Amino acid sequence: MRAGRQRGRAARAAMAGGEQRGAPGGPEPVALKKEIGLVSACAIIIGNIIGSGIFISPKGVLEHAGSVGLALIIWVLGGGVAALGSLCYAELGVTIPKSGGDYSYVTEIFGGLAGFLLLWSAVLIMYPTSLAVIALTFSNYVLQPVFPNCIPPYNASRILSMVCLLLLTWVNSSSVRWATRIQDIFTAGKLLALALIIIVGFIQIFKGNYKELTPSNAFNFWMTPSVGHLALAFLQGSFAFSGWNFLNYVTEELVDPRRQNLPRAIFISIPLVTFVYTFTNIAYFTAMSPQELLSSNAVAVTFGEKLLGYFSWVMPVSVALSTFGGINGYLFTSSRLCFSGAREGHLPSLLAMIHVKHCTPIPALLVCCMATLVIMLVGDTYTLINYVSFINYLCYGVTIIGLIVLRCKKPKIFRPIKVNLLIPITYLAFWAFLLIFSLYSEPIVCGVGLIIILTGVPVFFLGVYWRNKPKSVNRLIESMTCWGQK
Repeated sequence: MRAGRQRGRAARAAMAGGEQRGAPGGPEPVALKKEIGLVSACAIIIGNIIGSGIFISPKGVLEHAGSVGLALIIWVLGGGVAALGSLCYAELGVTIPKSGGDYSYVTEIFGGLAGFLLLWSAVLIMYPTSLAVIALTFSNYVLQPVFPNCIPPYNASRILSMVCLLLLTWVNSSSVRWATRIQDIFTAGKLLALALIIIVGFIQIFKGNYKELTPSNAFNFWMTPSVGHLALAFLQGSFAFSGWNFLNYVTEELVDPRRQNLPRAIFISIPLVTFVYTFTNIAYFTAMSPQELLSSNAVAVTFGEKLLGYFSWVMPVSVALSTFGGINGYLFTSSRLCFSGAREGHLPSLLAMIHVKHCTPIPALLVCCMATLVIMLVGDTYTLINYVSFINYLCYGVTIIGLIVLRCKKPKIFRPIKVNLLIPITYLAFWAFLLIFSLYSEPIVCGVGLIIILTGVPVFFLGVYWRNKPKSVNRLIESMTCWGQK
């Protein structure tokens, strides 16, 4: 019995951010280390945004936009909307300096149920789905040179995706420093790859190959897009920009988050990504007609084959590197969401445990990995993007509504950054437009997304709100925590 109690105390001590302290001479609580500086902070934002989206979403955006010109406008507006949202998150991040991002802010402002529903949808569908899409894109681009004339086999693609995911889960479990170094290196690599595309695109323009970009051709609609089509085009584009809020998930690991690294990283990263995305799409259209882009299974590979000749192999390698870094970034940040949820008592306490030596949330990483492996085995890529984009935007909007509510509830709280109220209001106007017309255009996809979120209501009342559980249930939970500690 005494050994069991000691294990229980040690397990509780291993929960980062806990209020408990060990007895004098006893073990100190293990905490997440502050190892993320400005460069790594920018790398986390850029690395999470630039993953598979820029290599998948151009096709989806163009398909729903109906013209090259409107598709490019949607890319620019997508960056503008991400910038508005990131400014709101900068205020929230320095006002409520907790890891966990949206979840921590919604829980703090609206209470446990709202926070749990956001956590439930994120852990169940949002981040595993994003990880699955990025991992599948990685495997498709790696295998594309092996199967140049057809889509890579289903089994080969899934197996390679799983191997990549398992490898990066191991890396993130072993060292925060390794994970952040991988993020830094691969972020630089993916920016160089996109810079190559942009430079080649400019060379094409100087040679006079910009037929598709002239106003008469760029706004030559092959279909008249409805408002619903525009909403779906924004959803596809928003997938490429998703990840702009991920630095808020690791606030407690940032060096000086309030005054420097959080706001500075946001102000540097979002404009840079918007510039890169817009000019990458312009470059695509210097080499491909809209019909060629829509028929391509790998846009960057098609671009490379048309313009790079012998060096066309650079494109699939570059995309593979980009998506590899994207998987690493999503694992790093989404595992912190599980960790934060467990620390607040909304997930099993096992997931709040930090490895004593490595200071990494290994149980949370394993849960993220397993959920992604399950999602990876089912679903079409573009349908998955619609699911995750809708739920993402729903969560973003609720969080930014929280900023306005917090201004009313706690007007005198210390805010190192305070944005003009027109910024969240403008964002929410766009948010409402997108959600309403997404529901109109894709009622089944959006309905399923809402159902997934609402399934968390009974889980919350049974698992979190119900305090007086039978002793047998509490013993089972404690035994699982002690087993995880071993």
